[in-house]
Amino acid sequence: MIETILLFVGGGILLVAGAEMLVRGASRLALGFGISPLVVGLTVVAFGTSAPELAVSIGASIGGTSGVALGNVVGSNIFNILLTLGLSALVIPLTVSIRLIRREIPLMIAISIITLVMALDGTIGRIEGTLLFAGSLFYTVVLIRQSRRENQENRVAVAEALGDTDAKREKAASTPLWKNILFLLLGLGGLVVGAEFLVASATTIAQALGMSDLVIGLTVVAAGTSLPELATSVIAAFRGERDIAVGNIVGSNIFNLLVVLGATGMISGDIPVPAGALTFDLPVMIAVAIAALPVLFTGLMINRWEGFVFVATYVFYTVHLVLVALDHPGLDEFSFAMTWFVIPLIVLTIGVISVQGWREWRQ
Repeated sequence: MIETILLFVGGGILLVAGAEMLVRGASRLALGFGISPLVVGLTVVAFGTSAPELAVSIGASIGGTSGVALGNVVGSNIFNILLTLGLSALVIPLTVSIRLIRREIPLMIAISIITLVMALDGTIGRIEGTLLFAGSLFYTVVLIRQSRRENQENRVAVAEALGDTDAKREKAASTPLWKNILFLLLGLGGLVVGAEFLVASATTIAQALGMSDLVIGLTVVAAGTSLPELATSVIAAFRGERDIAVGNIVGSNIFNLLVVLGATGMISGDIPVPAGALTFDLPVMIAVAIAALPVLFTGLMINRWEGFVFVATYVFYTVHLVLVALDHPGLDEFSFAMTWFVIPLIVLTIGVISVQGWREWRQ
């Protein structure tokens, strides 16, 4: 047990250190190339932190359990919006780029809905997977072309957003490109290895405490592949790199649907979609994506209390999953409370936020 605890602590240290290096390398690359930190967060950082989801899903596909990929992607996307975005906002209120509200978040919502439509026949096949993966290539090319076009315009804006412009510009210019890339790669490596250590040790500890494999899978393992996104966004929020913090979350969700699910569909040729995923998990993923829009809409900022609402919602969602898995006798009472009290309260809160945001937007 001592070795397991040491592994857990070591995984946490690797995770935090990896996130710190990744954010530092990404922000310096953005400043050095004059590329918006948001674009870096939507691409390099988002793709890197989603590597565990991709590895798990492709491994499951090769191992003949391609259905795991859908649960992995859906669970990670819900985790990213509710818990990662919520905790990041609790650390520090997050300012949001207008670009996210106009383009990336509507795109995330649209892809989520398209995924549900593809899954209505009970499977996501090779054709659907190919279409999703092709969409990721198109999206990446568009982002790169836009970042090049905006390169010169962003140099001053990026430097100002990162703080002490003269000092940081000189520091970024004096830092060799290979060193920034090395920071990026070491950070990604630390995130992946740290997450693996944390999941393995937490699973062992949970088993020692008498938790069933199903409950462990719904909680520890499901959250484990999203730990890199969580660590990166929280560390980015601490460092004041708010565009990277939010861009990482939105970009990771888009990457999960287009690349992770698309690649798995292309390899396996058939991803089964359980009835429960169609009636509950996929609609929840879409609802969470839609809920993010009005929250980001208000004053182009996510406040701490809005972050708290997201975190609390994720806690209720996880408790519901565990009660369903255990077929707990208290499930009916909890479902009644969720249906008639919690969900209406959340909807009412988001509705008030939407009205407030619309008024601010018009002004």
